[in-house]
Amino acid sequence: MNQHAGENGVPPSAGVDASGIETLLNRNLPEVFGEGDPARRRNAIQELYTEDCVLYAPPGTFVGHDALDKFAGDLRATHPHYVYTPHGAPQVLHNSGRLAWGSGPKGETPAYTGVDFIIARDGKIAALYVYLDLPPT
Repeated sequence: MNQHAGENGVPPSAGVDASGIETLLNRNLPEVFGEGDPARRRNAIQELYTEDCVLYAPPGTFVGHDALDKFAGDLRATHPHYVYTPHGAPQVLHNSGRLAWGSGPKGETPAYTGVDFIIARDGKIAALYVYLDLPPT
């Protein structure tokens, strides 16, 4: 075990701003994918994502702010009354993080769930991998 482990026994990632990565994950859900106002969504994308960001989602790969904005806007239009709710706290490891979430009408059981996994660079999201959970059988 690493002699420099934190209080919880897990070694810290040298030089990583863990709280910054947590913030990126927590802001991404409501401000990008949950935002119905195009101007606010675009501002959030510019704040949270690198110019050359890549989104890997079940329908395909999307590169850059314009593609991400279109994808998020189109997705939002399919269910404008849904909210994204984190399931637990973000987890950070080195320059990456993950956050489980659910989406559905506010106050109701989520219609679907998933996990966002990000790679951060220079304090912004460089890559977002979206894993959707299989519906219960």
